[in-house]
Amino acid sequence: MIYWDYNAAAPVRPEVATLLARAFTEGGFGNASSVHRVGREARGRLDAARARVARVLGCEPKEVCFTGSGSEADALALKGVWLGRKEPRRRRVVSSAIEHPSALAALHHLETLGAEVVRLPPDHTGQVPREALLEALTPDTLLCSLMWANNETGVVQPVADVSRACRQRGILFHTDAVQAAGKLPLRLGEVDADLLSLSAHKFGGPAGAGVLVVRKGVDVQALTPGHQEAGRRGGTQNVPYAEAFALALELAHQEQPAFAERVGALRDTFEHEVRARLADVTVNGEAAPRVPNTSSLTLEGADGEALLIALDLDGICASSGAACASGTLTPSHVLRAMGLTPARTHSTLRFSLGPTTTREEVDRVVEALVRHVPRARELNTP
Repeated sequence: MIYWDYNAAAPVRPEVATLLARAFTEGGFGNASSVHRVGREARGRLDAARARVARVLGCEPKEVCFTGSGSEADALALKGVWLGRKEPRRRRVVSSAIEHPSALAALHHLETLGAEVVRLPPDHTGQVPREALLEALTPDTLLCSLMWANNETGVVQPVADVSRACRQRGILFHTDAVQAAGKLPLRLGEVDADLLSLSAHKFGGPAGAGVLVVRKGVDVQALTPGHQEAGRRGGTQNVPYAEAFALALELAHQEQPAFAERVGALRDTFEHEVRARLADVTVNGEAAPRVPNTSSLTLEGADGEALLIALDLDGICASSGAACASGTLTPSHVLRAMGLTPARTHSTLRFSLGPTTTREEVDRVVEALVRHVPRARELNTP
C-alpha cells in the first residue's frame, strides 16, 4: 500500500504507540484532580507533558490547554474569545473563506450571536492577500483568525505579517496551525499568535488529542464548564494522550528540517513527472509558498471520484479535496474560493506525502496516474 493522505491522518509513531501501551497497562488511569498518590502522579505526568509542549512552541506551560482535537481547539478559540470579550463595541471577526470546516462552523455560530464575520477570499494562488487582511482590521475588530497552512492546497498564509499587525492594533490573533506542525518551523516567537490550534494525529500522535495555546491575558470562556485546564475546558484530562501529544510534537519538531528538504524534493519530482507524462495538469497553489508535502492536482476533464477508486484498487491512498468532505460530491470550498469551477474541483485530487514516502512510491503513483487518467477523462466525457 502507498499511503499519500497524511494531511488527513498520519500513522501513530512507534515511540508514541509504545508510550500509550505502557500508560494504559502500567497504572496510567489516575485522575489528575485527585489528591491521593495515584492522582498526584497523574498530575505530575500531565504537568510534565504540558511543559514539553510549551518548550517546543516557545510559550509558557500554563498557556497550553489540552483539547480533544484540532476542531475543538478551533471552536474554543473562536467561540471562547467571543463569549469572554470585555468590549461590546468589538463585534467584527476577520477570517478567510478557506478555513477548516470546524472554524467555518464556529464563525457561522458567532454570526447567530451578533458577530460581524468577514470571510476574505484567496487570490488565484490560494493565498489570502495580505493587504486585504490588513484593510479588514478595523478598530471594532475583536479577533482575526487565519490558518497557517491550508489542508487542501498546502498554501501557507501570511500569518507572521498579520499577527504583527493585529498586535499593533490591539486585535487578538488566532491561527489554525494543524497542517503546519511538523512541516514548517513552529515557534510563537516568529508568529505572534494569541491563540494557536494543533492536532496530534497530523504528526504521528493519536486521533483525539489536540492543543489550544492561549497566551497570557487572553480571556477564553469555556465551552464545557469545569475547573480543569485553568477553567478553559472541563472534564477529566486524558493524561496518556497529553503525554503522547508531547512526544509526537517533540519528534516532529526535531525531524522537521530534514523532512522538509527530503519530502519537498519528492513532492516536486512527483509534480514534474506527472506534468511531463500527462497533458492539462494544474498544480493548485504552485505560485504561492506551500508546505513541502502537499500537492493538489487538477487533472483537467477527469472524473475525480473514478480516479480515486482506481488508485485505491492499485493500493494508493489519496484524497479528493479535504478529508472531511471525502466521499461526497460537494465541490471543495477551498478550490471554489480560488476560482475553480465545480467541474474542475471534481477533477482535483490531493496527494499528501509523509516521512516514509520514497522515490519508488513517486514512480509508482506517476505510473498509476498515467494509466488511469485517460480512462477517467473518457468517463467524464458527455
